[in-house]
Amino acid sequence: MSLLTIDGAAGEGGGQILRTSLALSLVTGQPFRIVNIRAGRKKPGLLRQHLTALQAATQIGNAAADGATIGSQELVFRPEAPRAGEYRFAVGTAGSTTLVLQTVLPALIRLGEPSRLILEGGTHNPFAPPFDFLARTFLPQLARLGPVVETHLVRPGFYPAGGGKLEITITPAKTLQPLDLLDRGADAARRVAAHLAALPASIAERAFEQFEKRLGWPRDAYEIVEHPAAYGPGFVLVAEVASEKIVEVFTGFGERGVRAEQVADGVIDHVRHYLAHTAPAGEYLTDQLLLPLALAGRGAFRTAGLSRHAQTNIAVIEQFLPQRFALRAADSDGTEVHIGAE
Repeated sequence: MSLLTIDGAAGEGGGQILRTSLALSLVTGQPFRIVNIRAGRKKPGLLRQHLTALQAATQIGNAAADGATIGSQELVFRPEAPRAGEYRFAVGTAGSTTLVLQTVLPALIRLGEPSRLILEGGTHNPFAPPFDFLARTFLPQLARLGPVVETHLVRPGFYPAGGGKLEITITPAKTLQPLDLLDRGADAARRVAAHLAALPASIAERAFEQFEKRLGWPRDAYEIVEHPAAYGPGFVLVAEVASEKIVEVFTGFGERGVRAEQVADGVIDHVRHYLAHTAPAGEYLTDQLLLPLALAGRGAFRTAGLSRHAQTNIAVIEQFLPQRFALRAADSDGTEVHIGAE
């Protein structure tokens, strides 16, 4: 099979181009060359977390990879058939475990046997989907397509120290069912959790007061989740908007010099933007749903809008698969993303 050439600087130009290419190469068996990897970034080329995702794809797909070094801006990847099994991958520091999972999950959900992954590194990272989004938002939607992915947070890995650990069990589906997510259904609940490690509870209380002030959510919506001090320092604020068909998660990350109220304000702004529309899929879920939707070959979901990141992801997917996405303006608001529609 001839090499497919991917431009890593196209569109949004980030690491997602590499991860999607690796994922689809494992699924299809299509070898590829990617050039200009993250060429426009402050630190171009492969970073540690990209290299770990590549190593995971290489091991699961029994693949050959040329250019697999830190800083490399060009890579050739030649996979064989992916294999189910038990795998362990360590990103190091706070590099995202969820982005490593994103790379290998599409292949593993389509195999004939279950797999188990142990991933070590960052679990709550401001530059990647946090564990809460994975467990509460994305994986329940993936289960609607057939595969069941169970996750266990053994220990959190807060930015910038990392050191977290996830255990993941994947029960694949022989065929993927079409996804239909065009509305949220009835409102269900609102919840805000503050994850704390080696920091006082007063930080969480101040964030909760800001939620009450700006959104008026009831006092029983708030919860402090305390982790051992050895995992800290860490402060992560997670807001959930639960509806009948979906739970959307919005996250803010504490950092030195940033007040708890400021962290809360950032999350509140995202919640308000989501509630101002009727579309069920938020910006980050939109990114995550594109590839499973394409692999299923049929289905649709509605989003408030397609980011440049999502548009870039669509372009990469369409280079590997024959399916084509159709984007339609919704009657109410937002954009409907269809595949397999006549």
